[in-house]
Amino acid sequence: MIIPQYWAESRAQHRDRQRQITVRRFGWSDAGQAEAQAHADDRARDALARLLGGEKLPRREPKVPYNGAAGVPIREEIVSRHGDTVITRNAYGARCLNTPNVLFADIDFAEGSAMSWRFPLILLAIAVTVAAGWLLRTNWTGLGIVAAAGLLGSLVINWLYARVFHRRGGAEGAARKRIDAFIAQHPDWNARLYRTPAGLRLLAMHRTFDPRDSAVADCFRALGADPAYARMCLSQNCFRARVSPKPWRIGIATHMRPRPGVWPVKADRVPDRQRWIETYERTAHGYAACRFIEAVGTGTTAIATRAVQALHDEQCRATSSLPLA
Repeated sequence: MIIPQYWAESRAQHRDRQRQITVRRFGWSDAGQAEAQAHADDRARDALARLLGGEKLPRREPKVPYNGAAGVPIREEIVSRHGDTVITRNAYGARCLNTPNVLFADIDFAEGSAMSWRFPLILLAIAVTVAAGWLLRTNWTGLGIVAAAGLLGSLVINWLYARVFHRRGGAEGAARKRIDAFIAQHPDWNARLYRTPAGLRLLAMHRTFDPRDSAVADCFRALGADPAYARMCLSQNCFRARVSPKPWRIGIATHMRPRPGVWPVKADRVPDRQRWIETYERTAHGYAACRFIEAVGTGTTAIATRAVQALHDEQCRATSSLPLA
């Protein structure tokens, strides 16, 4: 996990009679701006040499935050450091906890899963109707009747599926069953469960993990964790959890300025950004990012996970009765 304090960009150029090639690369450092610039210069020269050698590379890296370009560290403002754990501010202004070895997994509820059956069934009804009409050479009135019957049937099937789905606990029940099954199959695991605005969060307490460990991939797959998050854990070599509300959930309709809020921003835009952050933090104080539900598993915990859990719960206000956002 790398979250640098300083960033720079460099340009390397080659020109001859046939062509001109310009390459731009970022550099980063925790030591200072000069070291970040030297790193950018080295990366730009290296990329240019590889391009001239025939390797296919992008000529410019996009300026994007956490879920951005491969090979570039997390590009977010550092709010605070707590040993190996770093709190950053993401592109839309919320605070995020980044840890190199304490496993978090968010499982979002798929509330639309029942309704998703409707559209395939409608398409199937239309396809069957058209095929039947073509094969039987029936008239369009007959086709309309068949189509209406197919549509009505698909809606009835969807309604019945939704009733059964919700009677069994709905999306939350399905997510919890996956968690319970996973813990039952892994008796050495101990975890804390939290309710988020959109689902459940699992925090593994019994030991630390390398994000690229196969056990992590198995856990994410079994729990149904967000695939994009799973990919970013691999590419950024860290785990991550949002620990403050999303702005639009707490009534803040304006975006953090400048937009997008990819770090760093120009010096003349810092005051605008800071004013937005002050408003956001004042409002966010009345909300929780998640709420602790219960601990599941053996009860064994590691010292490293306890420190991260305490920081996470404090930042999220996880043991308060505040509304979730």
